[in-house]
Amino acid sequence: MFAGVLYFAVPLLWVLVAATKNQADLLSSPALWFGEEFSLFDNIGRLFREDDGAYGRWIANTALYSGTSAVGATALAALAGYGLARFSFPGKRLLETALLGMIMVPATALVLPTYLILAELEVVDTAWAVILPSLLSPFGTYLIRVYVAEAVPVELIDAARVDRAGELRIFWRIVVPVMRPALVTVFLFSLVATWNNYFLPLVVLSDADLYPLTVGLTTWFNTAQQEAGTRVLFDLVVTGSLLAIVPLVIAFVLLQRFWRSGAGTGALK
Repeated sequence: MFAGVLYFAVPLLWVLVAATKNQADLLSSPALWFGEEFSLFDNIGRLFREDDGAYGRWIANTALYSGTSAVGATALAALAGYGLARFSFPGKRLLETALLGMIMVPATALVLPTYLILAELEVVDTAWAVILPSLLSPFGTYLIRVYVAEAVPVELIDAARVDRAGELRIFWRIVVPVMRPALVTVFLFSLVATWNNYFLPLVVLSDADLYPLTVGLTTWFNTAQQEAGTRVLFDLVVTGSLLAIVPLVIAFVLLQRFWRSGAGTGALK
């Protein structure tokens, strides 16, 4: 366990320390210790000025892609998972088996066929090229399906139907409040996955103004390497990486309270 904590904590500590250094200190001082000058705020100022404010555009793009994808993926997973858990229809078993199979397929293996489909739809090099594939979450759908099967009693739904409640009303007023912890989990998984997505945006986007943070910071890093450090970018890449973590931490802190809420709270309302 201690080794696992070190595995995750040391890189984070390095980013925190390195973001306070200028490029000279970054390349010359000890990795896990501060440099001669505290340059964090200078780095942040330069970060948002570099390339005519490219970092600001990249973080806005990332927020758009991640937020839209997370909301859409959560909504679709909730509807599909609830349908699989509480409705019977021909081919249900086959669909559940296919869903499990899709979870096993690495996302990188689907990038080329995804690109071909997006090219047919003529949305390559647009925001939709990143958002549309991220709306589908086999893992989220399966998680919701399992959660509903365990946490939403069939008797509760049947009682609502006896009271002549429509299916949409049952879903919205009874099922959604009960499965709120699962919805938050799917939302956070989708948010983090899209926020950290690198390969798909790299393939489907060529306009630098549409880059997310992952691709944008990588281009800066590659430029700094190619120019042998003559262009001061390494410190900006590290500072940009640190700031990129902050929104995810905030999202986790704000939403974690839903995990502590009781699974049956919504049903009682």
